[in-house]
Amino acid sequence: MKHITPISRFLLGFFSCAVLVACWQQAQQPVQAQAATGSGNVAPLAGLPDFSALVERTTPAVVSIEAEIGGRSGTEAIGPRPGSPGNQDQDEQMEEFFRRFFGQPMPGQPGPQVPQSPRGTSFGSGFIISKDGYVLTNHHVIEGATKITVHLDDRRALEAKLIGSDPSTDVAVLKVKADELPVLSIGDSQAVKPGQWVVAIGSPFGFDRSVTAGIVSAMGRPSLDGNQRYVPFIQTDVAINRGNSGGPLLNTRGEVIGINSQIFSNSGGYMGVSFAIPIQTAMNAFDQIKATGTVSRGQLGVQIGDVPAEDMAELGLTKAEGAFVGGVLNGSAAANAGIRPGDVIIAFNGRPIVKSSDLPPLVGALKPGTKAQVTILRSGRKQNLPVVLSALDQAAPAVEPGRTTPSDNSGSKIGFSVEAVTPSTRSRLELPSGGVQIAQISQRTLSQVVTKGDVVLEVNGRPVNSVSEFNAETARFKSGDRVRLLIRNSESTALLTLTVP
Repeated sequence: MKHITPISRFLLGFFSCAVLVACWQQAQQPVQAQAATGSGNVAPLAGLPDFSALVERTTPAVVSIEAEIGGRSGTEAIGPRPGSPGNQDQDEQMEEFFRRFFGQPMPGQPGPQVPQSPRGTSFGSGFIISKDGYVLTNHHVIEGATKITVHLDDRRALEAKLIGSDPSTDVAVLKVKADELPVLSIGDSQAVKPGQWVVAIGSPFGFDRSVTAGIVSAMGRPSLDGNQRYVPFIQTDVAINRGNSGGPLLNTRGEVIGINSQIFSNSGGYMGVSFAIPIQTAMNAFDQIKATGTVSRGQLGVQIGDVPAEDMAELGLTKAEGAFVGGVLNGSAAANAGIRPGDVIIAFNGRPIVKSSDLPPLVGALKPGTKAQVTILRSGRKQNLPVVLSALDQAAPAVEPGRTTPSDNSGSKIGFSVEAVTPSTRSRLELPSGGVQIAQISQRTLSQVVTKGDVVLEVNGRPVNSVSEFNAETARFKSGDRVRLLIRNSESTALLTLTVP
């Protein structure tokens, strides 16, 4: 063990103090330098975004919307403006919130409840897109409104006229009487990429022109609401709450790239998953509403689903991409173009289809009568089929796309028996020849997707023209086999996949 002499201890202490003083002086230099510049002129930390200039420039064009609702069902969740008396209590507000965003009651409630009051007030956000007073917001903010008031940044309150709205995109167009209003610039939502910074401005809980920021989480998300299948939503982690609906989502240039519309939450509050309507989708609706008051959409007439991974090889695919055609509506544009159940749509007008949810927004953006090109894969062969879009029929298809259901051995190996097609069925379905008619359904699950009188045209791609041919095909199946049936009913021709127990 080494010993330290008194002089050594003195020198060691001296040098230690010197080092401490030097370090203290060095640490003080940046602070002193900052202080010398003045506290109001400290430069922001490098690499961190500063949205203050953007917010100052764009906020004047953002508005708050107050709608008097005759029947509040389906409206923006009701939330009071700070200091506004006479609104519903917090429990009723949260119940309305859950009805809007989830279609179900708030946890702990016995079930859907009808509001006691026939009237209420819906609060939301919006933004001005023209100097002469056109305002964009969400359909659900003003749905059922008897009076709409737009609150401007300069504290003016102007009564607004509803030009029209579109539930399928959740877009509404308002008009106020004013001139030389501040406007927001329209950006390009198709150029947005995950990871980009975005800013939202709105009135959550009535707090006017609140600013939140985050990044784009994903693009082309399908709607949480099945009625809005024509919207490829922008998903972000921007904090969105009640009252934000209808407000703008901005890029870092201050351009509108979306309209804040939905959130996903297990609690009723913000959980980091928010959805915005792409501005190109909204502007398409705006142009039509401004011109005619309504929105018309083209329809292809297919029932689609994602490509089953287990069928990739059979379909001639190396990746489970595209929209698998489970059914084709009778007399539809798709039927006239020669699209068949079992085809895989891989492109529409040259735009690749990766997920089945990619297709409806592309089709819905076009008007009825528009000529388009559908690229399909059939038996491993790529084909381009010209199509003329028909008008969208809002009625739900009779057969779910790509439906897979189990079967049992009751009555037959696949759960139903067949008989020869009757003349009346053949006339009703406009079927010149072929097929067998479903006579009895012995499996309860099957009764949800097929009915007595539906006609089976093919079994695993093989045409059946008689009861004996059908029985010969089905007799070969063993437990675990997948059976694909091509079925025609009064609405469509569709594929039904069964698994033999």
